Amino acid sequence: MKIGIAGAGIGGLAAAALLARDGHSVAVFDQFDAPQPVGSGLVIQPVGLSVLDRIGVGDKARRLGARISSMFGHEAENHRVVLSVSYGNAPDRKGLGIHRATLFSLLLDAAQDAGARLVPSHRVLGREGQALRFDDRLSDPFDLIVDACGAGSHLSPLISRPLPYGAVWATVPWPEDSPLPQDRLTQCYRRADRMFGVLPVGAMPDQPGQQLAAIFYSLPVSGFEDWSRADFAHWRQQAIRLWPDFAPFLGWVAGHDAFTFASYTHGSLAKPYGEGIVHIGDAAHRASPQLGQGANMALLDALALQHALAMAEGEEALRLYAGARRWHVATYQALSASFTPQYQSDSRVLPVIRDRVLAPMSRIWPVPGILTRLVCGDLVPPMPALTPVARGM
Repeated sequence: MKIGIAGAGIGGLAAAALLARDGHSVAVFDQFDAPQPVGSGLVIQPVGLSVLDRIGVGDKARRLGARISSMFGHEAENHRVVLSVSYGNAPDRKGLGIHRATLFSLLLDAAQDAGARLVPSHRVLGREGQALRFDDRLSDPFDLIVDACGAGSHLSPLISRPLPYGAVWATVPWPEDSPLPQDRLTQCYRRADRMFGVLPVGAMPDQPGQQLAAIFYSLPVSGFEDWSRADFAHWRQQAIRLWPDFAPFLGWVAGHDAFTFASYTHGSLAKPYGEGIVHIGDAAHRASPQLGQGANMALLDALALQHALAMAEGEEALRLYAGARRWHVATYQALSASFTPQYQSDSRVLPVIRDRVLAPMSRIWPVPGILTRLVCGDLVPPMPALTPVARGM
């Protein structure tokens, strides 16, 4: 098939690598003059790593990324343990903290090695039939358009609900004097209206000896402008008072400009395809990053699409793709919607329930095992309709 992919993000490049390797003629269009990543660190869960292995970049990702064995969070004021999730003892079922630029570089190389053609400086604004529409021109027609443009897609009919909380992110060198473990995502909460976090993300391809951390601070979307105009030294002092272990990481940060703001929305398409087009990743479903599944969902979408196109043709292949991903996406969307307000909201009641009821329950059998499956990404089968693929995940 002749396939046009809109968007050179994680989902788009993964799809390009997989589909080009199957012999399809693949062109990837991106708005930047040179394709580049957007964002800081992320966690690739075991289900996502299995997709990277199929693409052929799993081992490289593991060498550059940081192995994550657990997730831990505590409340700043009462010091209660709020979050404690282990990936378990299986050595092949760990998370991988990785900088988005590192993952992007690996997937870009894989897509180009497979024969996909990258077309920069082409911002996709819509479609006319099977042609993609740019600022002043149309592409040649494609047999299939893959919408991987993310949350800002002009191709997706998804109307999502804005979430009231976002986060600012920065990438810093891992401080030598930090007491935090380098195999753990660590977070500190002040009720549910403030959250600090440190994620080990390994190294960049051009500096393999420098270990990095992604640091983040959650705040209301409506409060971002006030935060960015406030005195940075005062905010730093408040942050360190709430979480002293955050201090070594802030030592690398000079001011607000070191941080990038991200806001989030929630929603999913009931039918993530149409005539001659299929939507993957954030163009098909969007949620809070609270469960750390965004990039993994995009990778799974790409793999499901590859196998659906190998098993069927035309609309039947797209129907198969949608059916394969439906229940996994719906489950994690529902769980994200229920968990997020406990950690990012103005509620005074939910944090109390979280700390005094849900957190103690999370340490009672069989809940720890369920939480492990949840973070690993396979609480439900990732693509049950594609039985042979699901068995190999």
